[in-house]
Amino acid sequence: MRVKNTIKSTASGMIGYVVAMAIGFITRAIFVKTLGNECTGINGLFSNILSMLSIVETGIGTAIIVNLYKEVAVDNKEKIKSLLLFYKKIYRIVASIVFVIGMMILPFLKYLTGEVGINENIYVLFVLYLLDVVISYLLTYKRSILYANQKNYYINIVDIGYHLVMNTCQIAYLLAFKNFTGYVVIKIICRAIENVVISIIANKKYPYITDSNVEQIDEVDKKSIFTKVKGLFFHRVATFVVLGTDNIIISTAPNLGITIVGLYSNYYMITEVLKGVLRQIFTSMSGGIGTLLAEGNKEKTYKLFKTILLMNSWVFAYAAISFYFVSKPFISIWLGGEYVLTDLTVLMLAINLYYTGLRQTYQSFKEAAGIFYEDRFVAISESIVNLVVSLILVRAMGLPGVFLGTIISTTLVYAYTYPKFVYGQVLEKSVKSYIVELVKYLGLFAISFGVVYGISRFISINNNFALAAVNVIICFIVPNLIYFICFRKTAEFKYYLEIIKKAKKKIGIF
Repeated sequence: MRVKNTIKSTASGMIGYVVAMAIGFITRAIFVKTLGNECTGINGLFSNILSMLSIVETGIGTAIIVNLYKEVAVDNKEKIKSLLLFYKKIYRIVASIVFVIGMMILPFLKYLTGEVGINENIYVLFVLYLLDVVISYLLTYKRSILYANQKNYYINIVDIGYHLVMNTCQIAYLLAFKNFTGYVVIKIICRAIENVVISIIANKKYPYITDSNVEQIDEVDKKSIFTKVKGLFFHRVATFVVLGTDNIIISTAPNLGITIVGLYSNYYMITEVLKGVLRQIFTSMSGGIGTLLAEGNKEKTYKLFKTILLMNSWVFAYAAISFYFVSKPFISIWLGGEYVLTDLTVLMLAINLYYTGLRQTYQSFKEAAGIFYEDRFVAISESIVNLVVSLILVRAMGLPGVFLGTIISTTLVYAYTYPKFVYGQVLEKSVKSYIVELVKYLGLFAISFGVVYGISRFISINNNFALAAVNVIICFIVPNLIYFICFRKTAEFKYYLEIIKKAKKKIGIF
């Protein structure tokens, strides 16, 4: 059942993201052409600021899901209802706090955006962005029961509909009215409808969660959750500083500004789409990780870890290499040559994509095991290093320095958290085995990138469509061939071959 749910969730997630990606790129192109680069920059900046406010959530949702894994495994309906009620109450408080803090930021917006020449009122726009976040907090808590039961595919299907309806309406509105405010209002309405639909599905799948007779969560569980939350708070702060401050640093840097935020936002959208597509694979497996850890089978856990790590490294290496070599002609075709960033900046973004993608496997196992409090100070150290180094390097190197700072700071979790807590505590393996695995995958990524780069030096094509097509082919063949040659005889690779064979039989292929 675990494999079946994973396949369903992965397939629906991939389809959903392909749909969202296709229509999302069309929407962004129309957004840039109708509203301009300054509006694109404001969109990215406001998203960054509101991701900062998500720190208030402190990871309570993640902590609740970790506790739900155990209760779902034993079908403890009463405890599940108690956890969901607690989740609902906490999220109402979170929504209220986020709204109040967001309103307190309003007087300082002009210092973050600088002088802008758009027609819309930036204060009204910010409040709308804020309402979008607040509404999502009020309605999202029932997703957790679907995640804990590995029923992600229901969420994925609703998400497909959400993106199709929202982006179609936004495109029509932008073409008709060229108005930023209405664009955001459409997003709010569609977000609310999406969450209501998911709530209805959760109620129908698990009708017992609608019972009014619910016991309050006991003190033992409450203490367990808040211990995890204390640790998650540090991680939330660190995650925002490491991954969420880029637009703020860029917009306030004297040598950059809101226009550069707009340019970077387009690349950020591409990397987020790539992460989103690939994340569907690993999110689908995360419920299985939690269940397996709850069972306490260390041998099966380590096998699953190695299997997921291979897939993670492989697909993110392919994605990062493709991003570097295809993004330039793609951006030129999609938006125009004036929206292209320098090769050094794109290289930093590609390395970041792989580096942060690779850590997803380690992070998934750490979070599924409920390890948040133990390494809280490492997270804070990472964020401080990132902020300081990025602020120094942005003045010395310009835009690439912001992302180099992220790469440097991320090394801290690879150097301490993952060997100590994932390999040592969760998997009960040696630090030496961790180092061997990590060096192997980082080295293979560097070799694959180097080979593709060497081949690209011999190619001189002026037409962007032709260049994009050639680079897509090279990036598809070379990295995948290298990884295939290196891993074709491993148990992890054979595991995926077996899944493919079973899938073929079920749908009648060959």
